[in-house]
Amino acid sequence: MKLRLFFLLAASALGAAVPAFADSGSVVTEHLSSSILRENRTGLDPERVVQVYLPPSYASSNRAYPVVYFCHNLNWSAEQVFADGNMQRQLERAFADHIVGEFILVAASYTTPTMGTLYENSPITGRWLDYTVEEVVPLVDRKFRTIPRRESRAVIGDFMGGRGAFALGMTHPDVFSVVYALHPVATGNDYLPFTYMPVDWSRIHQAKSFADLPVGDRSRIFLMICQAFLPNPNRPPFFCDFPVEMKDGQPVVQPEQVRRMQRAFNLSEWLDEAGPKLRTLRGLAFDWARFDVTIAHVTSNQSFTRKLYDLAVPHEAEEFSGNPWDQYWGAEGRFRTRVLPFLGRHLDFNPP
Repeated sequence: MKLRLFFLLAASALGAAVPAFADSGSVVTEHLSSSILRENRTGLDPERVVQVYLPPSYASSNRAYPVVYFCHNLNWSAEQVFADGNMQRQLERAFADHIVGEFILVAASYTTPTMGTLYENSPITGRWLDYTVEEVVPLVDRKFRTIPRRESRAVIGDFMGGRGAFALGMTHPDVFSVVYALHPVATGNDYLPFTYMPVDWSRIHQAKSFADLPVGDRSRIFLMICQAFLPNPNRPPFFCDFPVEMKDGQPVVQPEQVRRMQRAFNLSEWLDEAGPKLRTLRGLAFDWARFDVTIAHVTSNQSFTRKLYDLAVPHEAEEFSGNPWDQYWGAEGRFRTRVLPFLGRHLDFNPP
């Protein structure tokens, strides 16, 4: 240790580049030609990128490792998960401090021609849950030294990726046994009736392409929800139905379509069926920021944890002070202090 410190100081004094040592991992880029994602009507490219972080000891050992899958948010990408180095620094600091054992972290690509996936299975926007379970997980197990069983696989995600983590845990507890969702959205809608949502439906119906909707406008996300959860392959240009139709120039709510969309999109609607599956998990946790400007995200998570208790699903849930963006990724953020210790407690790090 003293020799290494001397070398670092000497190299720095001489202005030399400090080399990477064995306590630094690496990020590997894999390419996946998805047959599952070829089934879409939105121009989705089935050629996908999968970013795989390998921990420091991977290159010099013959060990097999648990795998954590990261579901990224909208308007994000697999490459951006690692681009600024923060994710890798967080992991390696936690490994060195024995907060959690070493694991492989996978960030698959969930980008789309719109804003990203809602982590759905849709004939219009893509079968993203199937893509993850049937293509990404087998690719990683085939290419890397993993512990290829549910006890050693976790799925985590933030915001819409938090919905993805929940959705994968609710539908595939045979593949993932540990779930942590960071400020998940679409857990329910316990704030406003759908008819009071501030959405310009006339603008959506007038649009001929996704690009016709202004960037940052709420109508973009609601169009994505319709494409994903109200698919209609016989209705171009968006190949979906809508919970609000235009009649004589006025928006008219379609109650059957509203409920159809809610049952598919809001995870609280899945709980009666998914409860027994969630009870088989080794660990389930989520948290949310109290000061999200979209209050429905807060109230829905509050309601979601109550429903989990009613269904006797063991889980950890916490509301914290802050907004969804300033509490997770700092040096002492919740990813380090909550998520990584949780993974350490619930993942199985020992090959069978």
